[in-house]
Amino acid sequence: MDRSVRITLVALLLIVLLIFGLVVARQVYLVGGDPQPAPDLSEFNTYVYDQAKPLAEFTLTNENGETVTREDLKGRWTFVFVGYTNCPDICPAAMANLRQMDQRLPAELPQPDYLLISADPEHDTPAKLKDYTGFFGEHFHGLTGDLETTRALARSLSAVFVHREVDGELLVDHSGHFALLNPEGQLQALIQPPHRPEELAEAFERIYQWAKANREQISS
Repeated sequence: MDRSVRITLVALLLIVLLIFGLVVARQVYLVGGDPQPAPDLSEFNTYVYDQAKPLAEFTLTNENGETVTREDLKGRWTFVFVGYTNCPDICPAAMANLRQMDQRLPAELPQPDYLLISADPEHDTPAKLKDYTGFFGEHFHGLTGDLETTRALARSLSAVFVHREVDGELLVDHSGHFALLNPEGQLQALIQPPHRPEELAEAFERIYQWAKANREQISS
């Protein structure tokens, strides 16, 4: 065989091997590669966990008087806020911001739920929660029940609350952030105040697209 022909065949073989290697490497990256890191959303006062955090186990009651556990939060994205219906300022503003955010969400995004966990279960009955959350929209819900169970759940959402009495009236000091749960019912992000509806919508869209891309990468 002519020397130039041998060189040509070797070169072609090397090219074929290179292409094959690139294809294999791409498949390894897509199937077994590391997931994309969480997006930096500090401009929206938002911290996104690379690995979502599990919630404390709980059994509480929703605004319809139905029993709710951690398993019932699976299957959808949920914005959670720890507050109470008699809150004079922070809670109404927070809920209103969520309602305005909901109105700004693009149609292609999944519809999230909005959940108020009562930090005053002694007074926040299911009926009272239903009246309160119903004012903000059909996707707004509430949970109430055992105080210590609620405290443990709040801690797993990086939230705290403290009861105090002023002139015979119960006031509750509580965290002001939103916790975003993913469809596995796990804590995916914390969104600190101040809350602006347009920024909340943008943060949710960015988190959703990131989570979707990682899910598709794993399933490819």
